[in-house]
Amino acid sequence: MKTLIVHAHPEPRSLNGSLKDLAVTTLENAGHEVQVSDLYAMRWKAAVDAADYGPHASRPLNVVRDSGRAFEAGALTADVLAEQEKLLWADTVILQFPLWWYAMPAILKGWVDRVFTYRFAYGVGEHSATKYGERFGEGTLAGTRALLSVTTGGPESHYAARGINGPIDDLLFPIQHGILYYPGIEVLPPFVAYGTDRMTEAQYGDVTKAWEQRLRTLETTEPIAFRRQNSGDYEIPSLHLKEGREPAGRTGFGLHVHEARG
Repeated sequence: MKTLIVHAHPEPRSLNGSLKDLAVTTLENAGHEVQVSDLYAMRWKAAVDAADYGPHASRPLNVVRDSGRAFEAGALTADVLAEQEKLLWADTVILQFPLWWYAMPAILKGWVDRVFTYRFAYGVGEHSATKYGERFGEGTLAGTRALLSVTTGGPESHYAARGINGPIDDLLFPIQHGILYYPGIEVLPPFVAYGTDRMTEAQYGDVTKAWEQRLRTLETTEPIAFRRQNSGDYEIPSLHLKEGREPAGRTGFGLHVHEARG
């Protein structure tokens, strides 16, 4: 297994840093290859701008068109090209980050914004009356699997179905479905460490044991059963889920997940 870990926390001695280091050790000891993109250590540039596309930047800037032209010409900046090469190398991607303000840290979102360019992560495949491009289960990164490893300050009850923060699956849906599944990556159920602001030594031990177990079973874990865009579940081109395809009583983000596999 070839694993890319994209790590987003400014403090190397943080819990996130510890979980990243544990992932590297566990996977390498199991014989797997690992690369790490430590975004803060790399001083990753998070903001998209015309400098990303060199001579292919237009005026006014058109991020979609210009990023696609630069990608096809092999003219993206060296840092972006290196991350795209890592993604194409990996069969497994781990995003390691704290949940800040109900989302990923800005530096990690900036990694997505700059690396997932047009013609690389989106805007690929046939667009016709019967197929709306290769995305949501198809695309450049099909065949890759991904896992979110997330820490939260609040306890698990705050992220339950009736919790004040909203269900964790809903909070992570834009990342899991909208960022990872969109270019074809199959997404494994997330690993979430709750209540990390007040974690005891004993709780830390439980978290690390659970994380090691998840890492050892990455290859056999079933991905979230998101619906494929071009599987026949959606009307084309409206991309509305067809009547009768939803499980009884299910609404919202849950509409886009098949019933549990038996």
